[in-house]
Amino acid sequence: MRIALICASALSLSGCSTAMEAARGPDLTPAVYPAVLVGGAMQVPVPDQPRSQSANSLWRTGARAFFKDQRASNVGDILTIQIDIDDSAQTSNSSASSRTSNTGVGIPALLGFESSISKVFPSTFDPANAIETNSETSNVGAGTINRQEKISLVMAATVTAVMPNGNLMVQGIQEVRTNAEVRHVSVAGIVRPEDITAANTVRHTQLAELRLDYGGRGDISRVQKTPAGQSLIERFTPF
Repeated sequence: MRIALICASALSLSGCSTAMEAARGPDLTPAVYPAVLVGGAMQVPVPDQPRSQSANSLWRTGARAFFKDQRASNVGDILTIQIDIDDSAQTSNSSASSRTSNTGVGIPALLGFESSISKVFPSTFDPANAIETNSETSNVGAGTINRQEKISLVMAATVTAVMPNGNLMVQGIQEVRTNAEVRHVSVAGIVRPEDITAANTVRHTQLAELRLDYGGRGDISRVQKTPAGQSLIERFTPF
């Protein structure tokens, strides 16, 4: 009974939130630390490595210029990620198979009992053609994939950790609400400090373990989405 009450309460709360969202439109996600926004896309946090200071020296260990480097290098620094994806893929496969088999079994002689067998079966029984089987199968399959993806945007990300070898773990999120539709973009990955340009920018192709999530929520996305009941039937139907 207690579990049933908890489930009923959860369903009622989710129903109320859905009804409120349908009435006033989707809300923006609160601006918090990037690791919370992306949902833990980078699972392993790496502690910062202390930088040693050289006594009586104008040069800082790991410095790339005599003056202070303005590029992102520490936890909390911000850098710009340029995302320019223009990919396409086309695959076409077809297969056809067929099989025909005939089997015949006769018993013209069986230790002298063939005459007795003829008395048991109808008069039309012929021991020489006792068993005969025929089978025929065929299968035809075809499939085509034609996918094209194009995303071009620029967004800022925050350094969340510095790995022991100096590489930076970055995460960022961007949300824009227009009328009753929210466009959501989140990105996470690992970048080398050497790949960050003097303008503090980096291309998405230079991010290892890239995780890019581009989508939206609102009235238009809800109409385009397959209903839950139909999706459930299509997923588990055996036909």
